[in-house]
Amino acid sequence: MDIFLHICCGPCALYPIGVLKAQGMHITGFFYNPNIHPFREYERRVEALEEVARVKDLPIVWDGSGYGLKDWLSSLDGATAQKERCPLCYEMRLERSAKEARDRGFKYYSSTLLYSKYQRHGLIREIGQEKARKFGIEFYYQDFRRGWIEGIEEAVALGIYRQPYCGCIFSESERYAKRIKRLSDRLKERREVL
Repeated sequence: MDIFLHICCGPCALYPIGVLKAQGMHITGFFYNPNIHPFREYERRVEALEEVARVKDLPIVWDGSGYGLKDWLSSLDGATAQKERCPLCYEMRLERSAKEARDRGFKYYSSTLLYSKYQRHGLIREIGQEKARKFGIEFYYQDFRRGWIEGIEEAVALGIYRQPYCGCIFSESERYAKRIKRLSDRLKERREVL
């Protein structure tokens, strides 16, 4: 079976690629992630996936539009709460992946978003299936989370960059929430002293 695999990043692709190849599937990867910020983060993820593609002998279709932060931000249209922005982000990436899969003659597509224990699997599956119906193909669902540690260990062994957040600016801010609060409290105390 040939499958078109949306890839969010190199480390998250490792375990799914291994599993799908072991199941006899022929994989073509697709890198499309307009949500990633800042540009250097985007660049590091491209570099990590280039290494994974080399090591795994994986053909990759690279999104030709490049760094898509402006498009992603405009698609949010003010949605900033996680319950609002994540579905929009899934929609954008899975829609583009399903369309690209269909246009390239694939009958099946999937996503490495299904590897992350931090993503909303039920929602990804639902949106993936909806986009598959829209484009007349199938969404291949498999829960890759059981290989979470194995994927991390392989990324470390390869020495590829492992990102500390999903990629969006809101996630970037949230990962520093405690530090932001501590700094804010510290500055507030200093202001009161003066």
